[in-house]
Order: sequence, then C-alpha cells, then structure tokens
Amino acid sequence: MSEYRTQEQKRKFYDSGKWRRLRTVAMERCNNECQRCRRNGLVTIDTNEFSEKAKRKKIQLVVHHIKELEDHPELALDIDNLEVLCVSCHNEIHGRVFERKENRWASDEMW
Repeated sequence: MSEYRTQEQKRKFYDSGKWRRLRTVAMERCNNECQRCRRNGLVTIDTNEFSEKAKRKKIQLVVHHIKELEDHPELALDIDNLEVLCVSCHNEIHGRVFERKENRWASDEMW
C-alpha cells in the first residue's frame, strides 16, 4: 500500500497513467457534471474554456476522493470513492472558501 502524505507523493500519483485513466472513467460516469451541484438542482459542466493567462484549458471540474487520499490510500483507485465536482464545490468541501471583496465603486455615480 502506498502512502500519499507529501506533495511529491501526491503529484506522482496524480501524474500516473492509472489515475488519468480512472479519472476519465469517473468523468464519463458522471456525464462531466458536478455531482454536488446536481444534487442541489443545478447543472455545472466543463465548458472547455481556454485561459490565455495560464496558457491552458481552465479547470472547471475535478475528480474528488470522497475518503481522502492521505487517510485512505487503499481507496486511491476505487471508482466508488470518486465523484466529479466543480472547482467551487471542491474548494468548499476542503474549506477553501474565498470571500469576494466588496466593490468600493458599486454605489459611485456612473459618468
């Protein structure tokens, strides 16, 4: 059983061919839709938008381990432990919620 504690170990896993193939299967199984949004009656899909700044496709959907990789390495390649989430839902699950800054010009007169 492998361990996935360090960033290097995780990067090696996520760059592996086995993960990439399983990720594709998980995306197809979920129709390339965020499952959390879907449970809430919303539809969030991958639009294949390109980011000029990053020079790559914008990441809009991720394949999430329901039981975390670090805590349950034996489930790393278990399709039943995976679900597709949009970046917003994934960040929320991991406690990475970012508050929007108030627009200080919102009430300013438009010229």
